[in-house]
Amino acid sequence: MPKSLVRRGLEAALRGAFLKAYEAVKVDPAHYLQQLRIVYELPIATYDGIASVDVVQLDRIAEDTIRGSMKLAAAGGAGFGLGGILTIVPDLGVLAVITIRMIQKLSLIYGFAYNTEDEEAELWVAAASAAGVDISRDLVEKQVVSKFIPKVIQRIAASASAEMVEKWSARLIPVVSSVIGAGLNYYFTRVWGERAVRHFRQRHMEVRSKALLVASEPPILPGN
Repeated sequence: MPKSLVRRGLEAALRGAFLKAYEAVKVDPAHYLQQLRIVYELPIATYDGIASVDVVQLDRIAEDTIRGSMKLAAAGGAGFGLGGILTIVPDLGVLAVITIRMIQKLSLIYGFAYNTEDEEAELWVAAASAAGVDISRDLVEKQVVSKFIPKVIQRIAASASAEMVEKWSARLIPVVSSVIGAGLNYYFTRVWGERAVRHFRQRHMEVRSKALLVASEPPILPGN
């Protein structure tokens, strides 16, 4: 079935918004580490130390992060919603920035920085997972990051536009769409945050299990 005009418009707007967010937005891992240490009193010096933090505490920090992003997204949706359909594009731009920053923070909360190209690619795999898109490991390994990320963003935009198209029809009505915009932004940020947490938490538990396995192995004695 061919895509509707509305869905094609949303998809193009989302693609442009996420590309701009990718190029311009980045949570600084070093600065955020200090924030985690001060605000949540985490006894860590590096992100490797996250593995020693109670996972229940990490989950609480992740929940706080998602809630904060939801409030920002709702406020943006309410403000831009006053203009009805005319302000959908700038609203999506703000929503993309909030979403990407939230996913970056969730990545760091569970101990995954993004200092290398491979780590950055993994971050966008998580973003795709948050959008309900499954990215094959083969695709990640075979693609140059500069080409891989735009392809992932295209798939994110396609999936998200399909999810949004029915719910955003009420944005055609100015003023009333303010309430609708706030609610929808709140909803999408929550859903994407919860999906991203599942992705990062699963990876975190895998890393933790491997570390425990290595620690439990008997030492290799000289001469053996």
